[in-house]
Amino acid sequence: MSRTRNRSTDWTKLRHLFKRRDIPARTILLEEGKMAKNLFIIEKGCLRTWVSNNGRDITTQFFFEGDGVSSIESFMTKTPSPLTIESIEPCVIQSVSQKEFLSLVERSPEMQQELHGHIFRRLIQCQQSLLSHLKDNPQKRYEDLLKQHPEIIQRVPQHYIASYLGITAVSLSRIRSRR
Repeated sequence: MSRTRNRSTDWTKLRHLFKRRDIPARTILLEEGKMAKNLFIIEKGCLRTWVSNNGRDITTQFFFEGDGVSSIESFMTKTPSPLTIESIEPCVIQSVSQKEFLSLVERSPEMQQELHGHIFRRLIQCQQSLLSHLKDNPQKRYEDLLKQHPEIIQRVPQHYIASYLGITAVSLSRIRSRR
């Protein structure tokens, strides 16, 4: 989940490279197995990333206004994406092509430093999420989510939250009723 929301990444420097797009809810921006050719910045709305497991989609992260989103592995290594990026709400996004973005980063030590910082923060988030899934029970994961990211509870449908927590919608309903 992108809650580092570190506004130090100054996307305005790239504004001339971005293309603005309005997209409806439930729009796939990147499909698992396809190459990530764009980086998206959310101006308005909510995106999620997910993976498919035996026909079920498992939500891996949520992204909101100001967040940058791509399948970073695919985007940086030009390999197929292990995940899908989908809008949850109607969104306004800015997109920049891989070629333009990487060209700018290559020419700008400042952008290289910002990109490395962003990737490092995302790595820490992913590690924290993995450890939580390994160590904490679903009740604790839900309570932490509620405390740390109340906007998710307010804006994201319950079945996506359940998927993110690694539980069924019925289990999430039971956890919520205990509160």
